[in-house]
Amino acid sequence: MNISSDQIAAFVDHARAFDVTEGETDPDSGSNAIDDGMTDILQDSPENLQELDLRGFILSMNDEQRAELVALVWVGRGDYEAEEWRDAVAAARERDASGPADAYLLGIPDVGDLVAEGYATVGGDSGR
Repeated sequence: MNISSDQIAAFVDHARAFDVTEGETDPDSGSNAIDDGMTDILQDSPENLQELDLRGFILSMNDEQRAELVALVWVGRGDYEAEEWRDAVAAARERDASGPADAYLLGIPDVGDLVAEGYATVGGDSGR
């Protein structure tokens, strides 16, 4: 595998942080973040850099690592079995022609959990 366990763990952490963000519910609340328990930090806004951070992390990988990340998602959600790893990676390389991996991965709910599950399935650790 061209993607390291440290990269898997970091991706899972970034993706889980991104997954918990929600749309802005009260853009002009005027409340103090300390007073409202810092709940606004979980809202997706220009000040929230979770998406940019995750996208940047994905784009910092080489093509083969991004294909393996997509393949791990597919294994994690049961599209491929561990024994079909090479086929999953080959299909992920082909999928890349239909659009960038970062946009694809950011559109998958619970992508961090799927990558962790896929990594555990193909013989890695849990990815955290």
